[in-house]
Amino acid sequence: MASELSDGIVVVGGGVVGLTTAVVLAEQGHRVRVWTRDPVAATTSAVAGALWWPYRIEPMALARTWALRSLEVYEELAAGSGASGVRMVEGVLGGTRFDEVDGWLAGRVPGLRAATAAEYAGTGVRARLPLIDMPAHLPWLRERFVAAGGVVQARAVSSLGEVDARVVVNCTGLAARELVPDPAVRAVRGQLVVVENPGITTWLVADDPDGEHAYLFPQPGGLVLGGTSEEDAWSLEPDPATAEAIVRRCAALRPEIAGARVLEHRVGLRPVRDAVRLERERLSDGRVLVHNYGHGGAGVTVAWGCAREAARLAAA
Repeated sequence: MASELSDGIVVVGGGVVGLTTAVVLAEQGHRVRVWTRDPVAATTSAVAGALWWPYRIEPMALARTWALRSLEVYEELAAGSGASGVRMVEGVLGGTRFDEVDGWLAGRVPGLRAATAAEYAGTGVRARLPLIDMPAHLPWLRERFVAAGGVVQARAVSSLGEVDARVVVNCTGLAARELVPDPAVRAVRGQLVVVENPGITTWLVADDPDGEHAYLFPQPGGLVLGGTSEEDAWSLEPDPATAEAIVRRCAALRPEIAGARVLEHRVGLRPVRDAVRLERERLSDGRVLVHNYGHGGAGVTVAWGCAREAARLAAA
């Protein structure tokens, strides 16, 4: 196979991590192909509520660097034409004291302060964070990649050994469980409900009066309500009872949501791992394999920082 290998780079995986990594590599001048099993609308990334915030990701020391680099990029994109789907939006993280916020966030996140009683009925922090409309952002990433000379190919693989390139970047998310194989990757199921927005312009992440987690994100296509974090649950079918509970929790926080027309149900499986795997290895046939997966619910938050590091490893 060695004589048949392409000198370019193949990124396997077409979600936000894979596409962002491919963009960085292509814009550095590399010949890059993306192999993706699913169209962008069918990836786990397309389901995400997509608020920038470090959530369930380790190792935190590295995640800080990745997240801050990504924040810089999202701020630049938000200042642009709007085609990227990235906006800077005000909101409240309920149940968190301002003096409990990590110093690396307090010194960098715009508008971070204690929430007032008028903004949130309880303890919370207010911030202006990137909110990403994934149905717009993923196609935008793909178009940016193609504009940089990249090629997207619809390919399903059963083994990373099938990839005909000397450098392979593994951004397969949950599929890495079988492809690597890596049994440390597991699914955490998230269910969302999209409703007609009754006029809410700020995001909110909090616990409802019963202590259940709830969040609401105003997106162009509707108000995204969440959510769930079901460990080792693999069903992609929306559960009606879960959907009703999500709406009920969010309406307890913002009463105007009650009775809002339901537009869509979404379910995604977060690729959770005890720690992100972002490293390079040399295979026995001489190929370079760079792993970039296991970001859980923080893929959007660290995508650009991880992409920069993956590109460095791939080009080393």
